[in-house]
Formats: sequence, C-alpha cells, structure tokens
Amino acid sequence: MRVFLLTGLVLLVGTGAGTAQRRADAALPPWSKQLEIREGWLAARHQLLLPMMRRHGIGMWIVVNEEFHDDPIVPTVAPPRPYAGNRDFFVLIDDGGAKLRAFSITGYPEENLKAFFEPMPEGRNPGKMLAQLYQQFKPRTIALGIDGNRAVTRTISHATFGLLTEWLGPEASAKFVSAAELIEEHLDTRIPEEKEWYTLLVRITDRIAKKAFSNAVITPGKTTVGDIRRFLFDEYARVGASTWFQPDIRVQRQGGGDFEVGKHSATPAAPGPALEGTVIRRGDVIHVDMGITAMGLDTDWQKMAYVLRPGERDVPAGLKRAMANTNALQDAVMKTCSQPGRLNTEVYDCAMAEMKRQNIEAMIYSHPIGNQGHGLGAGISFGSGGDRTGKPLRLGSYISIELNTATPVAEWNGQKVWVMMEDDAHLTAKGWEFFWPRQTQWYLIR
Repeated sequence: MRVFLLTGLVLLVGTGAGTAQRRADAALPPWSKQLEIREGWLAARHQLLLPMMRRHGIGMWIVVNEEFHDDPIVPTVAPPRPYAGNRDFFVLIDDGGAKLRAFSITGYPEENLKAFFEPMPEGRNPGKMLAQLYQQFKPRTIALGIDGNRAVTRTISHATFGLLTEWLGPEASAKFVSAAELIEEHLDTRIPEEKEWYTLLVRITDRIAKKAFSNAVITPGKTTVGDIRRFLFDEYARVGASTWFQPDIRVQRQGGGDFEVGKHSATPAAPGPALEGTVIRRGDVIHVDMGITAMGLDTDWQKMAYVLRPGERDVPAGLKRAMANTNALQDAVMKTCSQPGRLNTEVYDCAMAEMKRQNIEAMIYSHPIGNQGHGLGAGISFGSGGDRTGKPLRLGSYISIELNTATPVAEWNGQKVWVMMEDDAHLTAKGWEFFWPRQTQWYLIR
C-alpha cells in the first residue's frame, strides 16, 4: 500500500489499479499516478472493444487525433497522454480471432503505446501504413468519426476524411461507415475499476459545493455572485482538477429582482444564472451548478442554500416543503420508474405521471455522464420526448439526475421557488443509486 500526502489530506491507495481505501477527506493522487490508474482501465476497456465492434458490424475502427483538434475518444482507447504529431492514428481491427488487434501510427514515439498497440514504423508516412493495414486485413467495414447527432461522434475533419479517401482508395472508402453507435456504447459502458475513483470525484465536488455555499466564502450583503464563481475556479485548481463548464449561480429573492443573465434552454421556466455583480442578501435562495474534471471523468452537481434573515435559525417551512418535493421527484425517477433495460422515454413518462399524481410541478432533464459531462447514452429528459422510440437504460451506466420542482411558498406570499438538484448516480438492478448522499436539508448561510 502506498500513502500520498496532498494538501494536508491523506489518500491510501492500493499498489495496482484496483480498489482504494479512502478517508472522506481524500484528495486526488498525483498526475503520474492518475496516468498509471487510467492505463489500467484502458486494458480492461480494450477487452470490451472487440465484442462491441462485432455487435455493430465493424471490422476496422480508425481514430484520428489532430494537433490543435484533439479527438475526445483518444484517451479512452489509447494511453491518456499528449499527442502532438500533426495527425496520429489509432487503428482497432477485428481479424476474426479472439483478441483485438490494435495498431498505432504516431508522429512521435511513445513507449507506453507498446503496452496496448503494435506501433507501425514510418509514422511520418501514415497513408502508406494505413493502406498496408487495409490490404493485410481487408475489413468488411471501416468506422470513422463521421455523422451522428453529437460532436464526439463526428470528430474527423474534412481534410482528414479526404486524405483517408485518397490513401485507402475507392475500394476501401466505399466501406466507410459512421462509428457513432459504437462510440455511444463505448462511452456509455463503465467498468468496475472506475467506480470507486468516480465516487472520490463526486465527494470532492460535494466538498467544494458545500464550502462555496458557506460563510467561509459568503458574507451576506458583501459577497457577489462573481466572488463565488472565482472561488470555484480557484478551488478546482487547488484540488488538482479542472472543469468542463462554467459554474453558474442562481438567485431567487422574495419579490423577484432583475439580476438574471437569461434562461437556460433546459430550464426555460426556472431562474437563469445571476449576473456576477449580484450581491447575496439575507433571505435569498441561492443555487449552484458546477462540476469538476479529473481522471478523464466529469462530475455535475447542483445544490441549494438559504441565507438566513436576522433572527432566523432555520429555513421557512415552505422552503422545506419545496425541497421535499424535489426529493420526491428524485425518488420517482430513481426508484419507482427506473430499471435496466427499460426505455428512457418510459421512465420519463412514469416519473412525470407520479408527479402529476402528487400534484407537484416538475421538470426532468437528466443526462448520461462519465468521460464527458453531457455524455452519450439514454438520458431521462423532456428533450428525448420528441424521439418516442426511446433507448434502453444500460446496467452500470452513469447519469446526472438533473431536475427541478416549482413550489408556491406561503412565507413568500405564494411566490414560486424552484429547487433545482443534480446528483451523479449509477444504474443497478434495483434502479439508480447516488454516488454520494443527496441533499435533503438546505445549506444555511448565517
């Protein structure tokens, strides 16, 4: 067992890429250790790729990384290291045998590639090497990052597509197909080795959110929304993480107020992000939407706080009811309606019917998460309502349970208050389970 001391915190890690024992205040391991762990995951992922390729009828998959135009797929199929060789190629082949064949054609040599690929010579002449692989294996189809409805499935540039067509010739280019469905299954499939480390990322995310919504950061009447956002950016860096989207702070105030940037497309009725100059006042309801990136994984997190008025020791009863309504919506999505294999559209309809039965005004816009924040897979959202064919929930997949309820609050003269929550979860045989306990009580700013 190895012990890492980081920013005053302790992390106990097994010597391999397996499970880790951690204290609740554990921190991320050094970057070199992260690379070691992630390359251990890569070995497990390569074992899954061959059956995936066969399910999608793909004989060869060519993944291309271009300098200044990185393909986000690369760190999930190749060692997660920098690639800056103009164009680097990772070629995965089904030769009919029991083992995936993997070849790399890179502009710069990288020793760690040899653990996962057969490096091709003449990396500066990729056209010759790719043509050689085609002639050697004669794949029935060649999958490329083209088409699909998400950017991660259509990553190959027009220039690179033209070069592949030229290098491989008309016979091979007639076999080009989209890798979109393979990419979706690949990115929506989690491996057991990732789970405990993702739990750590969620725990760190929760710790940051709680600190941001505390008197350690907020002084009512003085602190601005911009102050909180700057704290979040700096705290990400302090813990050794980055982020995949800007943190947003929303403010709800009795009687309203003109301090919103605008409405989010997913929440057109709910409050929009507040302007950075907005000062946090006593009696405000505040909300954070934030997440971190580390270990090649993303988190997504939304939490609620209340700024106590003079003389108050707790939130008004109406706000407690509002949070209870959102917790009820979480229960409907996660336990009442979700099971592996059930269509996401059915889950959405079931949860909304339960909210109608309970007379709760609700919105659901949950999305897959993992290697990307807005990941691929079966989301549970009104946004998928237009496609009524639906997608089945995949056992073991990760999701951000993102939703809200709107509740009239008596103490605010019947004004609606939106309680917006987002918690990362994984799918078990019994339904979704949170990686970390959800919020059931308001964070209090004194």
